[in-house]
Amino acid sequence: MSSVAIITARGGSKRIPKKNIKDFCGKPIIAYSIEAALQSGIFEEVMVSTDSEEIAEIAEQYGASVPFMRSGAASSDWAATADVLKEVIENYASQGKKFEFFCCIYPTAPFINAEKLKQAEELLECRKADSLIPVVRFSFPPQRGLVMKDGYAAYKYPEFENSRSQDLEPVYHDCGQFYFCRTESFFKYNSMVMPDTVPMIMPEEEVQDIDSWSDWKLAEIKYRLFSQKAEA
Repeated sequence: MSSVAIITARGGSKRIPKKNIKDFCGKPIIAYSIEAALQSGIFEEVMVSTDSEEIAEIAEQYGASVPFMRSGAASSDWAATADVLKEVIENYASQGKKFEFFCCIYPTAPFINAEKLKQAEELLECRKADSLIPVVRFSFPPQRGLVMKDGYAAYKYPEFENSRSQDLEPVYHDCGQFYFCRTESFFKYNSMVMPDTVPMIMPEEEVQDIDSWSDWKLAEIKYRLFSQKAEA
């Protein structure tokens, strides 16, 4: 498998300033993604796509390459992750480099490690799938969720009002950590979730969205517990 790790790290961050390079338990948070990809040994290249010279410099310090800077169009608030990935793959193609697979890794995903990436690659190849995504089960059944209507609470799905939680189908959501994709399939479907997408189920204690300061603090607590568990 010829594959490239693409770490997407835009410079602008409004809720947490300099989020992608902020210190997280002793080093820039992006360093965890870079080190996991490098230590896995499964990628021909580990690169960072960014529009920030500061991020580029830190990425290179930790061993990643920054062969080209991200364009303004792919750095806007409206650019989707798929737009960034297409730009990277097309830039490589213009240099005569083609990869059968790519792994999009988010820069704020400290729970990723080399072993998880190797397991993901093996599972993707074994299943001959289009893509693989890490998922985690919702801690509470969304079928029993409430919505607000005219200031009052109401069941979103009234048909499940009297259902026991253990009788409801488990529902999962994307962990927001990485996506391992077959390049040809990605361009065909213009998505990381395709007809043959393999799930890699993660434990809840190893998953944390980081969108606010409270998320950040919670992620640090979880990471310390995760590290202690790994060392035990």
